[in-house]
Amino acid sequence: MSLLGLGASVLFVHAHPDDETISTGALIAELVAHGIRVSLLTASRGERGEVVPGPLSGLEGTAALTTAREQELQRATAALGVADRFWLGEPPARAAGLAPRRYRDSGMTWIRPGLAGPARDVDGDALAIAPLAEVAADVAALILAQRPALVVSYDSGGGYGHPDHVRMHDAALAACRAVGTPFAEILYEPAADGEWFVLDRHLSTVTAALRCHASQLTVDGSHIVHSGGQREPITTSIGLRLLPR
Repeated sequence: MSLLGLGASVLFVHAHPDDETISTGALIAELVAHGIRVSLLTASRGERGEVVPGPLSGLEGTAALTTAREQELQRATAALGVADRFWLGEPPARAAGLAPRRYRDSGMTWIRPGLAGPARDVDGDALAIAPLAEVAADVAALILAQRPALVVSYDSGGGYGHPDHVRMHDAALAACRAVGTPFAEILYEPAADGEWFVLDRHLSTVTAALRCHASQLTVDGSHIVHSGGQREPITTSIGLRLLPR
């Protein structure tokens, strides 16, 4: 699989606002630079996200956080050059015959540094407990409407174990297999069966997009500082592994 041979359009499938930039922002910018149309499907509004200390901290746990994260996503995707954005559960990302619905951020808890697991309390409309068949059918509806050449989403572990990431990997893979669209999972380090992209030239673009997600993170030089104080380098290298159909 070659980056320039992916086709005319690529659909990224993510769980929450900011995931698209943190993990795949550089790849999105690279595709856009090569004239490939990039679309984004986001599953939830990130309602349970922890807010960074500071002037926005009062948003945490309120309905206003939902609105803020929607606006942050709009600004970040504009900075990256994303052409189309969709919410899971709303047409065209909703299976035919079903009323629109909102999938809610399921939350998470840290099992150990770098590995997340399910939250102790989960709302009834949480993404992680929604029937996999329903979630996959919604993803498939968007794929059939958009006809991307490739769908990109998390690996089977959701990157770091977040239950919503895992759910979207499972749903996107099932949807792609159901409709015959190629699916590539994100690699976080080089692997023999994947393709690795070093995309440092897009650091400024990714940094600008990250700054749009001001409720969730801050940018300190070449690092992201998360709401809990965790630091990580801004990702400008990423791999993709094409999975069997």
